[in-house]
Amino acid sequence: MPTSGKESKFTDKQQITVDQITGWKFILWLLAKLPMGFIAGIRVKIIDKEQCVTTVPYRWFNTNPFKSMYFAVQSMAAELSTAAPCLVAITGQKPSVAFIIVNNKAEYFKKAVSKVYFRCSNVNEAFLAAQNCIDNPGEPYTVTLKTEGTMKDGTVVSRFEFTWSLKTRSS
Repeated sequence: MPTSGKESKFTDKQQITVDQITGWKFILWLLAKLPMGFIAGIRVKIIDKEQCVTTVPYRWFNTNPFKSMYFAVQSMAAELSTAAPCLVAITGQKPSVAFIIVNNKAEYFKKAVSKVYFRCSNVNEAFLAAQNCIDNPGEPYTVTLKTEGTMKDGTVVSRFEFTWSLKTRSS
């Protein structure tokens, strides 16, 4: 299982957000706001300024007729591994920053037949984009975050790129 070897410095508000999306409150949020994510069992395992790791279990709910994990289930967990860093990066910013997905790309290589770990390793780019928004209010910034899905044995099953647009909200 992926582990974080480095401690990251977040603001107090950002750390609260990290604690919420890596803890039990996230499960309640999924149930209320994203029930398919709850049913699929997606979870955020690690968020720091170097990486974000999400997981999705292999189980009956998540499979296709070919006895592998359904592509859309992988996409949900992959998207979360790029959305969570954006959410943390914009937390507590003045002026407030909004973000929305504007593009995505996916590649599938092998059948996912066990739990899949999605690791986004260019998390720092989300923080840079958020800072650019703060420094230049009203200007939209896009950032493309990449994530790779692997099974526990290291087999790469899929790769995704999600492009997010960040922009300060008008007062």
